[in-house]
Amino acid sequence: MPDRLPYGRQSIDDPDIAAVTDVLRSDFLTTGPQVARFEEALVAATGARHAVALNSGTSALHAMYFATGIGAGDEIVTSPLTFAATANAALYLGATARFVDVRADTGTMDPDAVQDAITDRTRAIVAIDFAGHPADYDALSRIAADRGVALLADAAHSLGATYRGRAVGTLALASAFSFHPVKPITTAEGGAVLTDDPQIAARAARFRTHGITRDRELMGDDEGPWYHEMIDLGFNYRLTDLQAALGSSQLTRLGGFIARRREIARRYTAELADLEGRLRLPCETPGVESGWHLYVVRVADPARRRPFFERLTELGLGVQVHYIPVYRHPYYRELGYAPGLCPVAEDFYARAVSIPIFPTMTDDDADRVIETVHRAVGEVL
Repeated sequence: MPDRLPYGRQSIDDPDIAAVTDVLRSDFLTTGPQVARFEEALVAATGARHAVALNSGTSALHAMYFATGIGAGDEIVTSPLTFAATANAALYLGATARFVDVRADTGTMDPDAVQDAITDRTRAIVAIDFAGHPADYDALSRIAADRGVALLADAAHSLGATYRGRAVGTLALASAFSFHPVKPITTAEGGAVLTDDPQIAARAARFRTHGITRDRELMGDDEGPWYHEMIDLGFNYRLTDLQAALGSSQLTRLGGFIARRREIARRYTAELADLEGRLRLPCETPGVESGWHLYVVRVADPARRRPFFERLTELGLGVQVHYIPVYRHPYYRELGYAPGLCPVAEDFYARAVSIPIFPTMTDDDADRVIETVHRAVGEVL
């Protein structure tokens, strides 16, 4: 079998390693000055006013929901075409998720479906930037404003993407990011909440540190310089200085990472165009510059998806499927969700295969993917 080319991979260079090594020689290993520096770099990279770094993308979602006031009895409206954490983090707070269908072209939320799903329990619309393609924020913003609910973003895939000239991270009341190794930048594991709202930022920052504050304006007492109070039920969701130093170093190359992903995506789209009819290629809608976290192709015949997936694997491509609709997982079925709830999302899932795309891919790697996809299509589709 040929050497496996993964669907995603981190890019770590000598400056990244040096940044982490410098922290190992410093006075701080856990949360310290490097975390603040990383947050400042995220603000500079996106144009958001505030950034709160956390230890995972899931923690970022949990903190974002808490900080925007989501709690027991509330409801979020979101897409099932996402990783389970998007909905799980609402359940952690006693809220529920109402899943709505997606657009057939981009896999992002269908605004018409969102409009029909909002109830008097809905606290937030949670947009998903699927595969790095921003959701339809103009339409979702109008719906949120008209219905008096918050618009939040699960932007785990889309750091570096833009929507009508605006950077992801500035398109919703608050946005949650992930820095897992296959994401646009990595801190090994990590996440962040970005927002323009200082109160949301402050609540998220407390939430990541057990709900503890040293802010004299918030504390009821002040017994001395050591004193602090726990005013929320928070968690230990802190990012370490080791991870933050890596993240700051990675952010210096974000532009190059995204440019390379876009270059590979253009190459795939041009070189796989002759397979239209057997394979549907992803697209960008007008006004969007995707971050191309994923390049998801869809087979014309869902019955042939598994043979296609398995043949690509045999030929050495590390492929993946994004995503099993969240409500089809056993845990959610036990909560009363049933298959067939979002037929477009289910059809998207039934046909989808994510092929390799990451910044350190060489042109030869991209050619190998193109040749292998052609071969597998010819053999099994």
